Amino acid sequence: MMMNNLIVFPIIIPAITAIILICLGKQPILKRMVAFTGALITLIVSIYQFFHVFNHGTVYLELGNWKVPYSIVLVSDMLSALLVLTTTFITLIMIYYSFQSIGVDRETYYYYTSVMFMLTGLNGAFTTGDIFNLFVFFEVFLISSYVLMIIGGTKIQLQESIKYILVNVTSSAFFVLAIGMLYSVIGSLNMADMSNRIASIKDQNIIIICAVLFIFVFATKAGMFPLYFWLPGAYYAPPIPILALFGALLTKVGVYALYRTYSLFFSQSGEFVHNILLILALLTIIFGCIGALAYYDMKKIIIYNIMIAVGVIIVGLVIYTKDATIGGIYYLIHDMIIKASLFMLIGIIIKITQQTDIRNIGGMIKHYPLLGFTYFIAALSLVGIPPLSGFYGKYFIVKAAMNEGYIISAIIVLLSSLIVLFSVIKIFLSVFFGKGEIYPHQPIHKMMTAAVIMTIAAVLFGVMSETLYPVVEKAALSIHAPETYVKSLGVK
Repeated sequence: MMMNNLIVFPIIIPAITAIILICLGKQPILKRMVAFTGALITLIVSIYQFFHVFNHGTVYLELGNWKVPYSIVLVSDMLSALLVLTTTFITLIMIYYSFQSIGVDRETYYYYTSVMFMLTGLNGAFTTGDIFNLFVFFEVFLISSYVLMIIGGTKIQLQESIKYILVNVTSSAFFVLAIGMLYSVIGSLNMADMSNRIASIKDQNIIIICAVLFIFVFATKAGMFPLYFWLPGAYYAPPIPILALFGALLTKVGVYALYRTYSLFFSQSGEFVHNILLILALLTIIFGCIGALAYYDMKKIIIYNIMIAVGVIIVGLVIYTKDATIGGIYYLIHDMIIKASLFMLIGIIIKITQQTDIRNIGGMIKHYPLLGFTYFIAALSLVGIPPLSGFYGKYFIVKAAMNEGYIISAIIVLLSSLIVLFSVIKIFLSVFFGKGEIYPHQPIHKMMTAAVIMTIAAVLFGVMSETLYPVVEKAALSIHAPETYVKSLGVK
């Protein structure tokens, strides 16, 4: 029972930390310490929870002493525990990175408060077992992201924030509509109970309509084609630490929600839903590749690489075999870590050079060899050069695609790797080699430390892939065999 109660701690600790930060007033140094300490405590609890779930299986907490399916539940299975741990670790390192990169003005006001509230919403979304509370936690981290989007008040932030807020408010309205429609025919909001009842619904057409609505909502959140139009501009506008948090974490919640709802509700909805997801995933990869090739701006190149990764992960869901879901989850965790690393490294380059266009930068390897070497390793990891972390996810997805007859999908995923390689090596060769100038010294030691730690984490995730395979296999079990998730909550 004690462990069950601990499920709520990765949610309430960041929330309490955020409230404390509000009460501190204009004390940026003290806010740094409080935010870092709160994130560190959350990480320790997340690590304990992760090992407990791995050793003892899924745990859940029935709030208010009501029994499933009548209670609001928090559920920590292997997938949830892994995502909470990864999210909290990235947030902790990003807070440290922010000490030298976000600026004292933003630190003085609501930057750290918004980050901690965002962590609250993210961990809540990964942990909730109730579909309506998935919406609630979505709104918690989205409202925090609205503040982060406009904090500092630069012109481009204000311009892009209008589009970002309108898109998310609209998709949230459709989210509520989809939940209401499902509830009207199923009569439950508990996701495990809904999964149990959904097969008995005689009119499956309403379920297909709900599936399309959910795909629309979560594809918008994840930045999938054709609903990605808001993403490149909105993510480009804020400072690098905020961009790194958005790119590494926010789009992945949409991906997680697709994995969870598709497996529990819609995997038996027929070819129509399946084909929609597959087509959107492949088009997301293709348009991400076009964007990554089209630009010379470092930030935009990596932003379009976010789209490529989202498409690859969703291909793993669509194929829906054991290997495919294992590959999807491998690639999901890999992409969260490596995108954080790459955005951090690009932030350092921008701080030193005051440039984002790679055509205006060169010769940095002479003065910043550690930065160049770290970026090169991170780039190879993103591409999936074995034994680095990007390899294993794509290997399992492509293997499953070939075995199940998705030949075109496998080819597109493999070709996208070449585009990713070209785009990130283009940055490396332009920025670190060729003619350059001597740039003025900038304090970057804290930023560099954070980026190196994140890159090492990405490398270790690849090198230790065999050791981590049982973890990813257990995480994938609740997706490709959702009945295990249902039974773990005692739903009959």
